[in-house]
Amino acid sequence: MIEGKELSESMRCPQCGSMETRVMETRTAEEGRTIRRRRECTACGFRFTTYERVEERKVLWISKKDGRREAFDRSKLVRGISRACERLPISLDTIEDMAARIETRLRESGDEVSSMAIGELVMKELAEINKVAYVRFASVYREFTDLSSFQREIAKLVSRAGQPETAGEEKEEKKNSPKK
Repeated sequence: MIEGKELSESMRCPQCGSMETRVMETRTAEEGRTIRRRRECTACGFRFTTYERVEERKVLWISKKDGRREAFDRSKLVRGISRACERLPISLDTIEDMAARIETRLRESGDEVSSMAIGELVMKELAEINKVAYVRFASVYREFTDLSSFQREIAKLVSRAGQPETAGEEKEEKKNSPKK
């Protein structure tokens, strides 16, 4: 798709409902498994993003802690990761790529996986991307109940890294923290 060209099939604008939209940019995402399109409504000028994916035929089942089973829902995975990444400098593309890698690993592992396995994969990915997002996710996933739970998790994170946060990460943290 060439930038700025219109598609023969249009997409309804989520802002005004018009069917008159044009594609501004098209590119692959999620390691080539998805097509991402930036669109603009010709009626109201609202810009939005759509994703095109291959629909998976095989149902992936998730076994929950309480013994229930439910079908895998990628949007729940993205929502959980997004909550951990709120107000952090992590793009939606990064989150979508992370979810794609996790989903691929899950589907490769069989027809059913535990929710615990999903949580561990998410934590591994977040630990590499952003330590604050990792601790946020861990606090919910591991059900932290007190300050010492946070301290133990942070101590594990620091010991795995072999040293405290790098100077660049400290600068980023200071830059994003409110002025006193």
